[in-house]
Amino acid sequence: MENMERSKAFFINGGAGRVICSVPAFELYEQESTDKDFIIVCEGGTELFKGHPTLDQRTYDIWHKNLFKDQLVNRNIVSLEPYRIWEYYNQKCSLSQAFDIEINNKGIRDLPKPTLQLSKHELLLGRQLTSEIKKTLNKQKIIVVQPFGRGIEHIDGSFVDSTSRSIEYADLKSLIKKLQDKHFAVVLMSEMKLDTSTFGCKDDIAQPENLNLRQWAAVIKQSNHFFGCDSLGQHLAYAVKCPTTVVIGSTFPINVSYPNEKTFNILDLGEFQREYSPIRITMDERIDRKHETIMAMTPEIQDYTINAILGKKQK
Repeated sequence: MENMERSKAFFINGGAGRVICSVPAFELYEQESTDKDFIIVCEGGTELFKGHPTLDQRTYDIWHKNLFKDQLVNRNIVSLEPYRIWEYYNQKCSLSQAFDIEINNKGIRDLPKPTLQLSKHELLLGRQLTSEIKKTLNKQKIIVVQPFGRGIEHIDGSFVDSTSRSIEYADLKSLIKKLQDKHFAVVLMSEMKLDTSTFGCKDDIAQPENLNLRQWAAVIKQSNHFFGCDSLGQHLAYAVKCPTTVVIGSTFPINVSYPNEKTFNILDLGEFQREYSPIRITMDERIDRKHETIMAMTPEIQDYTINAILGKKQK
């Protein structure tokens, strides 16, 4: 009984996309649970809780001084792993809903958007940066493009994603040229700077450096559209209510994106050939090899993608 009454320390790891997807579940736990002294320990992405009206004060970095002695020793530690929730790996729920099932044990239910409260300074920085890009490139529309997922590697001059979540490099070049033809200023959101001189584009491509995740969220908020893959950017776009187009291949839209969100266009390249890859449960190299070409686009798919971004109705 004593063990049952102890407050909890929820540990969350993985990419920042997982962190922001956990926010609605923690908000509901705070509202519905009798555990009023719980804490959250982030092994990365802590800044996404910054400024939250209630969760910020509960959140600790893994390296916080005296964390164990001061905060953990008298709490029950709960290690969160939404990928091991039955409803998730059977394509019944989203990542946010899997967190909710794991944390609140209430089954599948509709959830609010994650609360991402940007400061005035962050919002002004986003406005300033997007205004400068428009002026420099002489464009009125901005699109933020995040082409790569976390699995991307740069090997011998080529970009390879063994998880098949990233947009193919050759397709990226072609898509950016087509976006510029539609009068978009293109802003690349990438951890690695790309040599865009090889793209053959008529206009420059903006690649802001040294932006943190919250600043990227502010830039996305001030943009006309976000275009990306199964990665963090789409979750930031969802939180700040930016119209979004997402290309998905090896993962399932219901798990990793927002297929019921009116502001989202999802182009599912893997719909008829994909198998679930049991990430964080077991390793299955056969599935990854099967998906190796799943994100490749034909010129017709590229045009379909551009029209989706432009909001044109298509058959």
